[in-house]
Amino acid sequence: MHPAYSPEAETYREKVRAFLAEKLPTSWKGIGQLDGDDLLSFVAEWRATLASSGYLAPSWPVAYGGGGLSELEQVIVAEEFAQAGVPTGAPNDTFSIKMLGNTLLQWGTEEQKKYYLPRILSGDDVWCQGYSEPNAGSDLSNIGLRGQLDGDEWLLNGQKIWTSAGHLADHIFTLVRTDPDAPRHKGISFLLVDMRQPGIEVRPIRMISGDSEFNEVFYTDAKCPKDNVVGGVNNGWAVAMTLLGYERGEAAATLPIRFQGEIDRLCILAKERGVSSHPVIRQRLASCYSQVQVMRFLGMRTLTQFLSGHQPGPDGAIFKLYWSEYHKVITELSVDILGLEALVPTGRKPSSAFQTDDEGAANTSNSWVGTFLNARAGTIYAGSSQIQRNIIGEMVLGLPKEPRV
Repeated sequence: MHPAYSPEAETYREKVRAFLAEKLPTSWKGIGQLDGDDLLSFVAEWRATLASSGYLAPSWPVAYGGGGLSELEQVIVAEEFAQAGVPTGAPNDTFSIKMLGNTLLQWGTEEQKKYYLPRILSGDDVWCQGYSEPNAGSDLSNIGLRGQLDGDEWLLNGQKIWTSAGHLADHIFTLVRTDPDAPRHKGISFLLVDMRQPGIEVRPIRMISGDSEFNEVFYTDAKCPKDNVVGGVNNGWAVAMTLLGYERGEAAATLPIRFQGEIDRLCILAKERGVSSHPVIRQRLASCYSQVQVMRFLGMRTLTQFLSGHQPGPDGAIFKLYWSEYHKVITELSVDILGLEALVPTGRKPSSAFQTDDEGAANTSNSWVGTFLNARAGTIYAGSSQIQRNIIGEMVLGLPKEPRV
């Protein structure tokens, strides 16, 4: 129930560690120690370093500017980067490289690959994901964004919502209903849209944490070239499902590491606040520690399947449900440990509204309260916990489907 790291793989691990030792400052303790302009500057410089070294898109073929690494080597890179507390790219690279880039390699035409892949690596094109809509969240097949062919262009009218980092992007890969008369899963196309046009409007959504990393995107006669369809007209559902599977291996490798670092930091916070010997706090800390170990084994299970060639399927809902529900528990504990200080938090805020704070982050009340507020979203984005339970029950355990109205 664990990836079999061969001697050759461990040799490669040493190569990755040598790269990190060479490129990072000797006093490096994790990106969590940076903030503001220093953080933005480091991420930009680090992205350029990764691009020139073949680590920015490690799974891509060398012919397209990638690292050409094997699946096991990719996992090792993800593990070592997480341990060192460095990002694998800029904020939107999850969408640009891991999602769209990998999907283009599988579904794109040769012209699309030659044009878009170099621009993704250079950062000339920055992408976000246009999937969810007000009436199509967990039920993605219910999308209503309309695409009508007008000569050599698609005219797009409608709306997307919960567009992560949409305010930082200049392109959006989006699901569009191009045949309203076809069955729901059939009449959908996957389009590549330039956001730098009058027909696209991005509106930020203010979150409970005060951040605005989610957005609404409105299309009003927005235009998209006819040839910017990936995978063929009305075949977007298959392309969309391929894209959603590409994060699974890396998440299984990195999330347990990040959550282990978080529980270690919380234990230090409990000692600093003088509550580590309180029997209830100790019990809750022990419970969180145990849950992280369970998560580690779930991650190993996913990695074992990933490395043996198993394609991501409905069983991935188990891992997503587990970590997102757990993260509510540990962040609630952090606020209880802070006590009244949590009401007026101070210090550095978390650099991301997703999952844990970064490695090396100080135990400021702002870091913990910000993460606490963001943890609620983890049970909703990428599929709500209720939907994950339905997937597990119906598609993994084979239980009867939930009655429909």
